[in-house]
Amino acid sequence: MEFYPENREDVYLRSREAGVVMLCVGTDIRSSREAVEFCANHEGTFPVVGIHPHEAKDNDPDVIRTLVEKNRAQIIGIGEIGLDYFYDHSPRDDQARVLRAQLEIARDYQLPVSFHVRDTSDASEVGAVWHDFWPIVDEFPEVNGVLHSFTDTQVNLDEALRRGLLIGINGISTFTKDVEQQRLYRELAIEKIVLETDAPFLTPKPFRGKMNLPAYVGSVAGHQAEIKHLSLEEVSRITTENARRIFGRQL
Repeated sequence: MEFYPENREDVYLRSREAGVVMLCVGTDIRSSREAVEFCANHEGTFPVVGIHPHEAKDNDPDVIRTLVEKNRAQIIGIGEIGLDYFYDHSPRDDQARVLRAQLEIARDYQLPVSFHVRDTSDASEVGAVWHDFWPIVDEFPEVNGVLHSFTDTQVNLDEALRRGLLIGINGISTFTKDVEQQRLYRELAIEKIVLETDAPFLTPKPFRGKMNLPAYVGSVAGHQAEIKHLSLEEVSRITTENARRIFGRQL
């Protein structure tokens, strides 16, 4: 809810009215603390804390460890963490260092992870982020989680599934014009998916042009039902069970 400084209560109420449970995901120390504070006072919300790769150079993962130690009964995951070579807002060495430190926290406290991985736009380096990411993940075989907002190739999808990761599908699936992405979202087994919004970004159809809300996850579910020829109830039931399997039965 960090991105709703003026209307977060309205966003919260609309989402709860829609029957949505929310993961409030941190991207740095400040927003992680805010997520813990917000969720402590709002039913149906759960904090996931971490340092996004963009913020790696300016945030100390030891502070995230302390935050987890103090709020272990409340925090249900570590995230959003990973590597991002598209913008390189933080040096790659810092990104790798902070990712490893947070995977250690996830391992030590037996918490699942929300991974953010984005490849470079430099054609000469395509695949570099995955080349670096998978070996780091493999250092922590005890850690499970979700590959958030997945838009990459079948090869990396297969690598994720081989490691037991679930795949986060959001509004991109409803509006992408990329034929390969459309095929991937259509063919990926519903048992391997968790639904998400990445609100306030990546607003799904039919709400394009508006700020994204957690309540709009129903549109993502509806699109999955349509392209997989399943009922909305079946999609909702299975993806909810998938999320509970990773993040806990309290969801």
